[in-house]
Amino acid sequence: MTRTAAPTTRAVSDQDYASIVHFYAGHGQLLDAGQAEEWAEQFTEDGVFGQNVKPEPKRGRAAIAAAMRKGIDAIEARGLTRRHWFGMVEASVVEDDVVRTRYYATVFETPSGGEPRLYLSTTAEDVLERRDGRWLVRSRLITHDGTPA
Repeated sequence: MTRTAAPTTRAVSDQDYASIVHFYAGHGQLLDAGQAEEWAEQFTEDGVFGQNVKPEPKRGRAAIAAAMRKGIDAIEARGLTRRHWFGMVEASVVEDDVVRTRYYATVFETPSGGEPRLYLSTTAEDVLERRDGRWLVRSRLITHDGTPA
């Protein structure tokens, strides 16, 4: 069975789709475990991480890791636990070993001893590159729901 995609795109193989979804599961869990540096290692060396609510994207693993470390430390200092949930993943071939994905991401936040709540809902658009058999993020743009794109 082949995944369907818009007529102007070529869907990834079922095997690649499964490996991409598996990548996102591990990627999100690294972030939720506070492993900012390991999470950033899953970007290409010159990777880009942008959000529509920030003026400038972070460029390069070191900058991405530093920004994420700062954010994770602030969350932990507030006694919060965050969980990322990725779903509705679309993936299409750009060229050999390069795919474009689009997916929804929700972030749940739970204060110590408190009730979980939905913190954020977003759409993410990535360009992934396969190197040495593993996926790396070449670029990511996060668009927060309810904000100008």
